Amino acid sequence: MQPVRVSIPSFRSENNSIEKGYTVFKIEVLMNGRQHTVEKRYSEFHALHKMLKKNIKPPEIPSKHVRNWVPKVVEQRRHGLELYLQTIIMENEVLPKIFLDFLNIRHFPSVPKTESCGSFDTESEESSKLSHQPVMLFLRDPYLLPSTHDTFSNVVIEGVIHGVFYPDLQPR
Repeated sequence: MQPVRVSIPSFRSENNSIEKGYTVFKIEVLMNGRQHTVEKRYSEFHALHKMLKKNIKPPEIPSKHVRNWVPKVVEQRRHGLELYLQTIIMENEVLPKIFLDFLNIRHFPSVPKTESCGSFDTESEESSKLSHQPVMLFLRDPYLLPSTHDTFSNVVIEGVIHGVFYPDLQPR
């Protein structure tokens, strides 16, 4: 089972007065049981391809020059782009960060795509390591007493610390 699955089920044409019409492809991404969609233009696929070529040998990307107004041609491009994304996933043990960013997938460094965090199936030490991301950031340790220059010390924290660590000590 692959933890990342992608498909491009549909596309739509966009027209506006500023630039000529273009096609937007709807990409469905399924990872670890969670699905989300991303919409990308062909130009974004092409930019991804150019960046991937710096790190890996990506598969061929469908031609840049096609008649966007012919539905059959756009359908062929949709299918080609879907195969392009699926081939990148199948041929790479570790998916490049730029590819994960393209699909709006949060990436965990050094976790191969075939490895599942928290899996009980394997006994290897490496697979049992989890990647932790900071959830909350404090500017200073919230469990320390306020600094001495703080004119209003926290009486509650001070009382709890004295009660827990110094139960025999009499209050001031």
